[in-house]
Amino acid sequence: IDLLGLSLLEVILAGRDCLVAGDSCSSDETCSPRLRTLRQCVAGNGSMKLGPGARSQCANAVSALLSSPLHGCQCKRGMKKEKNCLSIYWSLHQSIIHGLNLVESYPYETVQRNYDYVRLASITADSDVGMTTVNRCLDAAKACNVDDLCQKLRTEYVSVCIKPTAKSGLCNLPKCNKALRKFFDRVPADYTHELLFCPCTDTACAERRRQTIVPSCSYESAAKPNCLTQMRICKADYVCRSRLAQFQYDCAPSEVSASGCQQGNYGACLLAYTGLIGSTITPNYVDNSTSNVAPWCSCATSGSQRGECDEFLGYFTNNICLRKKMTTIYLFYLSIYLSIYLSIYLSIYYLSIYLSIHPSIHPSIHPSIHPSIHPSIHPSIHLFSVQCLYIFLFCFVFYVISIFFCM
Repeated sequence: IDLLGLSLLEVILAGRDCLVAGDSCSSDETCSPRLRTLRQCVAGNGSMKLGPGARSQCANAVSALLSSPLHGCQCKRGMKKEKNCLSIYWSLHQSIIHGLNLVESYPYETVQRNYDYVRLASITADSDVGMTTVNRCLDAAKACNVDDLCQKLRTEYVSVCIKPTAKSGLCNLPKCNKALRKFFDRVPADYTHELLFCPCTDTACAERRRQTIVPSCSYESAAKPNCLTQMRICKADYVCRSRLAQFQYDCAPSEVSASGCQQGNYGACLLAYTGLIGSTITPNYVDNSTSNVAPWCSCATSGSQRGECDEFLGYFTNNICLRKKMTTIYLFYLSIYLSIYLSIYLSIYYLSIYLSIHPSIHPSIHPSIHPSIHPSIHPSIHLFSVQCLYIFLFCFVFYVISIFFCM
């Protein structure tokens, strides 16, 4: 893209920013009073602050603003003034206003990232050769420690979440949640996803995975609150409401789709899931399985609203989209580790066999001194080279297949 194209792209993207759109509307003599009217509709539900004609005025304000830059504007997760940006977004997208449904939109910009899971998996692979038991969640922590930002923010949230307050002796939940959100918003998903979704085959590994978010502070409490209560608290907060809306959009299940999701974006569902961590409805693993997750709440005391409560909780416990994505990334990591170890072990195996047959060959000996290592004289060397090539091709194909099934 040339310089002009980049400039145009910046203008287009800036126009979709709700903060920019809000400033633009506020400085426009036609748009500004309509935005003011709409905010009064949202704050007072239209009836108290605008008098008998409130319903009509609210409807007119909404209709007018749908043709303004505010319609279609979005925010970035973890951005500065995120709450201000989201307040502008929700002022127009309150679906309760006159039954106006704008669910085709969602609060956050779609983030396209190229996750380098293969590189992360290889960071600690070499040091594990020869080990009979491998804890991939421990390896994920090692990979995080290699990156300065990941190591810094992970240390920060763990320190905050385990530190008891002077008054109660309990952790400071608001500070813990804030530190968790900072970690998952700012650290690349390459690292956060491997920490949260690392593949485990034993209890110790699975328990380490469950402890990633320091659940004793950020997740668990003495008694499980009602899920609908937690959902209402969440929806009263712009950030939490937005994270929930994004999660319900990106992880919407579908029985007819091969992926199990209405949306086809593989990374978006997992990214939306991590966006809920550090909120009122923080999800976590409920046991040592790969995909059994839920927020810390119950529907036991829901009464006549049990159906609504079960529907909310089912987005975590019975969501084919989320379950498939979590299982898929588990298999993806597993395939990477298998490929890496297979290539290492087979290479060592074939090399040891060849050197036992040809003990005179040593890397320090120059070919001009020992012409016997030339393939034209010893065909077995050529065979060994071909076998190594096959090993490499096998691993490469395995990577490609794994990535294809994760898209």
